[in-house]
Amino acid sequence: MATGRGLVSFISAAAAAILAIFVFLLLNPSRRHLIWFRDSAADLVVRNATIYTSVASIPFAEAMAVRNGRILRIGTDAHVRGLIGYRTHELNLEGKVVLPGFIDSHVHLISGGLQMGRVKLQGIKSKEDFVMTVKEAVKDKLPGDWLLGGGWNNDIWGGELPDASWIDDITRDNPVWFVRMDGHMGLANSLALKLAGITNSSLDPVGGTILTTSNGADPTGLLIDSAMKLVLTVIPEISVHERQEALIRASKYALMNGVTTMVDMGRYFPGASVDDSWQDLSDVYKWADSSGKMLIRVCLFFPLQTWSRLRDLFEDKGRSLSQWIYLGGVKAFADGSLGSNSALFHEVAVHAIGDKANDMVLDLFNSVKSINEGRDHRFRIEHAQHLVPEAISRFGVQSVIASVQVNELKHAYYWFYIPKFLDF
Repeated sequence: MATGRGLVSFISAAAAAILAIFVFLLLNPSRRHLIWFRDSAADLVVRNATIYTSVASIPFAEAMAVRNGRILRIGTDAHVRGLIGYRTHELNLEGKVVLPGFIDSHVHLISGGLQMGRVKLQGIKSKEDFVMTVKEAVKDKLPGDWLLGGGWNNDIWGGELPDASWIDDITRDNPVWFVRMDGHMGLANSLALKLAGITNSSLDPVGGTILTTSNGADPTGLLIDSAMKLVLTVIPEISVHERQEALIRASKYALMNGVTTMVDMGRYFPGASVDDSWQDLSDVYKWADSSGKMLIRVCLFFPLQTWSRLRDLFEDKGRSLSQWIYLGGVKAFADGSLGSNSALFHEVAVHAIGDKANDMVLDLFNSVKSINEGRDHRFRIEHAQHLVPEAISRFGVQSVIASVQVNELKHAYYWFYIPKFLDF
């Protein structure tokens, strides 16, 4: 009986204490942050900052509260203080600037990550530097190992295109494949040409060119667009582990530059397999998502030839596979690039790249839109690099997105033009 009375007394005391707490909160609303309810407290509170909001009514704020990756509240320090709980991490930025994450509208994310672990030729300013970089890189290779890399830009050293003779003497035992910065041309050494079966009698494949010496006697080692497939097919397949590491490596690089979302055009280049982007979705992106290793959000594009497969995935899963992975659309090639001499022109001119290609695509989009009225097509032209004057206004009239990439920045690889398109 005594025990029963003790239990009743304990319950009564506890109820009184809880009632007292609620009365205290009602009478002292400014002190409610002292009670740390798990469903209301923030994970992170940023204070003493200069936060750019991109909202016209309040362009800058000094504090921000975040929970589960979402902004709960933004404003003054006093406005946010009520969301601080015992598990909240407080960050005093001492006046430093906070910006919304940048969105890069056109990258090849896994290709970029792979290149970061290969021979880096971006920024090379002379033939001598090119050769010296290759000479240093081949020292760590065993006979028969492929030497892969890229990022070279012949415009930097005056325009002369490299050829296999530059590096054959120092790479006799190692096949070489170096992609130009635009991804539309690559350099193979003589051993790689031999493995690919490319000789002076080889014919240009549809959609590509095997460059030859001035007298047409021998291949120079340079392959353009679909001709690159001749070498790509003999390079050992990239392992799943390598591609997974490449995603993490590239994502960390992006975050270091303030980029939190990327529109990934995949590993699909002229001459590459249309299956590569789909393999990366299943082997890399879904793996990273399920294992908690996604560091940035991605919007994925796939080769136009596989549109029906993407349509089926849309119908089954919708556009958002998770909070990290979104399905964007399909991509096709209308031409190549100026640097690799594969752009499509109305007239040939140094300062006009792809004007005819842009007109053709705008005409195509206009035709498709007229057949499918009333739909939000989100047509995009990647690069839209050179236009005839009349074409400029057509983008606005037809509601076509001009996905423009500016010149590459120092220390950025050709697939990382950071920032290219900032979207707050």
